[in-house]
Amino acid sequence: MLEVEDLTVYYYTSKGVVRAVEGVSFSISKREWITFVGESGSGKSTVAQAVIRLVPYPGKIQGGKILFNGKNILELNKKEMRKLRGREISMVFQDPMTSLDPLRKIGDQVVEAMTEHGVDEEEAKKRAIKLLKRVNIPEDRIDYYPHQLSGGQRQRVAIAIAAALEPSLIIADEPTTALDVIVQESIMELLQELKNSGTSIMFVTHDISLAFERSDRIAVMYAGKVCELGRSEELVSNPIHPYLKALLDSVPDVHSDKKVKAIPGNPPDLRNPPSGCRFHPRCPFASEICKKEEPELVELEKGHFVACHEVV
Repeated sequence: MLEVEDLTVYYYTSKGVVRAVEGVSFSISKREWITFVGESGSGKSTVAQAVIRLVPYPGKIQGGKILFNGKNILELNKKEMRKLRGREISMVFQDPMTSLDPLRKIGDQVVEAMTEHGVDEEEAKKRAIKLLKRVNIPEDRIDYYPHQLSGGQRQRVAIAIAAALEPSLIIADEPTTALDVIVQESIMELLQELKNSGTSIMFVTHDISLAFERSDRIAVMYAGKVCELGRSEELVSNPIHPYLKALLDSVPDVHSDKKVKAIPGNPPDLRNPPSGCRFHPRCPFASEICKKEEPELVELEKGHFVACHEVV
């Protein structure tokens, strides 16, 4: 359904060019949940925004292909993209207070998501009530404004808008950030229901535990590149890249006596990333080749890809 090939995105700032995403490739099948994980600044949100061509200024998609049902999204004009967004691909942003209009009632915003794509207004109103019920928003709150709802309720409204036209793909960019664990679980359950009904999910999070909980596949990003990609159960049981191993070691486990280990050092400045493997300054296994040559993403086992000189 979705194939991304060699995606590259740069941000042109007054302090230099930030090479936020370079050479990222992946695919998403129908009814698949793929999650992008990594530290802040790894490029995972930029990849999500690029798929729907919403990379914020001063960012620019420099190259690559984004094929959706065979069509390259990067070649579509503004009118064609407007038809695609919402109907075929929808996005749920991290902060619903910035994606919802604070001056309009939530019911009107759900209705607009449908009427903009040709749905009759009366039919859209009926669907809006059903959609809000589906995301556990009481019918009497259809006339509420966003500020009258809790953070979790606002996020559920944002998901209702994204799901209004039953798109093939929903991109969720850290939708559970700043929510408590109970509300977080309800949001994840809602996305799971949408997946079960036929929608593919592209999920972005810095919480690796959350990623393993629901995902079919996981893409681990570091400094603008995918360093490991595979089925979630495979990455848990057989992590290969040193960065993924370090991430897993940094997660507390209440069921064991495992000590939590911090990853030494800091992510690189992507205005001037290190040569070779971008993780080598923090990697305990780095050798001379890691400092000089960039590793390719290689399929070690069926569906399990890794970019590391030490294991290939």
